[in-house]
Amino acid sequence: MIIALLFMLLGIIGSFLPILPGPITSWLGLLIAHFTNAIPMNKSFLITTLIIALCIWLLDYIIPAMGTKRFGGTRYGMIGTTIGLIIGLIAPIPGGIIIGPFVGALIGELINKSDSKTATRAAFGSFIGFLTSTFIKFVVAVIYFGLLIGILIDYGDVIFKF
Repeated sequence: MIIALLFMLLGIIGSFLPILPGPITSWLGLLIAHFTNAIPMNKSFLITTLIIALCIWLLDYIIPAMGTKRFGGTRYGMIGTTIGLIIGLIAPIPGGIIIGPFVGALIGELINKSDSKTATRAAFGSFIGFLTSTFIKFVVAVIYFGLLIGILIDYGDVIFKF
């Protein structure tokens, strides 16, 4: 169960990190929990939660692109958003995870020779898409965590039996 909980926490953290797929990692925590002898395997539950995790994973690539394109951005803006996110995570800047994608998209669009107004608009769209995608991943990962806690409560007498 400790490993399942660790996967859940990694899934929540992965909601913010572009390298780690948050909902899929959280789903792996649910899968690990269901492989224990204390919890009966519920295939329909696992399949449903897997489908949701995979859909969110796909949307994670589509939503920021939609935000960037909706506000007039290009591929450079989307690449800049990702690079800005990584730098924002690493750099010791307060709010770097929020500032990084915006600045990255802005720089990406300026490299693409967009005028500053278009670049700012595209950066804002990319930023909104990133926030939307991150929020959705976070919500799903937290829901999966809540489902695991519910399972632990339901089967706690079996799991924690000494």
